[in-house]
Amino acid sequence: MQADIFAKKKRNTLAYLCLLGAVTMLAMVITEYNAVKGIASIPKAVQWGMANFYPTAESLEKLPVILEKMQETLLVSIAATTAAAVFALLFAIFGSNTTRINRFFGAVTRGIATVFRNIDVAAWALILLFSFGQSSLTGYFALFFGSFGFLTRAFTETIDEVSGGSVEALKATGAGYFSIIFQSVIPSSIPQIISWILFMIETNIRSATLIGLLTGSGIGFTFNLYYKSLAYDTASLVVIVIIAAILLIEFASNYVRKVIL
Repeated sequence: MQADIFAKKKRNTLAYLCLLGAVTMLAMVITEYNAVKGIASIPKAVQWGMANFYPTAESLEKLPVILEKMQETLLVSIAATTAAAVFALLFAIFGSNTTRINRFFGAVTRGIATVFRNIDVAAWALILLFSFGQSSLTGYFALFFGSFGFLTRAFTETIDEVSGGSVEALKATGAGYFSIIFQSVIPSSIPQIISWILFMIETNIRSATLIGLLTGSGIGFTFNLYYKSLAYDTASLVVIVIIAAILLIEFASNYVRKVIL
């Protein structure tokens, strides 16, 4: 019996790999992609990057402007995430199987969160461009909506996993709904909630760079401006600043996670 199950899994895996290979080959034919030519161009690309993509003394003079734009991106990312976290927590409480008011209301809140979560941040930015144009506000709302959907799902699962036993115990003692929320749900879930918020801030800082290209704001727009003007030395400095900021934020968030978890 086990031999038959193993053989079946092996056949399924082989069939999946063959299907994946066929789809890959079909995509290469349709897009006229030459894999050999692509691999052969890597050394030239590396050589060009080493020759052009590095900061110079002249580009370092623009560092204050770059840091100012990086600061703008960081603040927008943090503000969008924290604001979205507040609304996400409310929706998570109403949508959680542990704390929902009723099945219908829980299904509605979960459905709203699912819609927001399944629309990519870049798609939100394109949608909002029609209303707000190219501005930091467009980037803020794009990050806000994307964060809201993701955090609602994360917070809902956290509440279901962490607070189930304590909620049942308080219900057995006759505690009211709001007493359960503020005395059990939030205190027991807050470490994981903070961890998810920190993760979302890291993700949004990365996404904000791409969003800036679309909304004409922040560090993403600054990179695009220098790159299109062929100022590769300054564009490389922008990339270095972005990488340094991401690593710094990740280090800080990892430290906070170690403290609270």
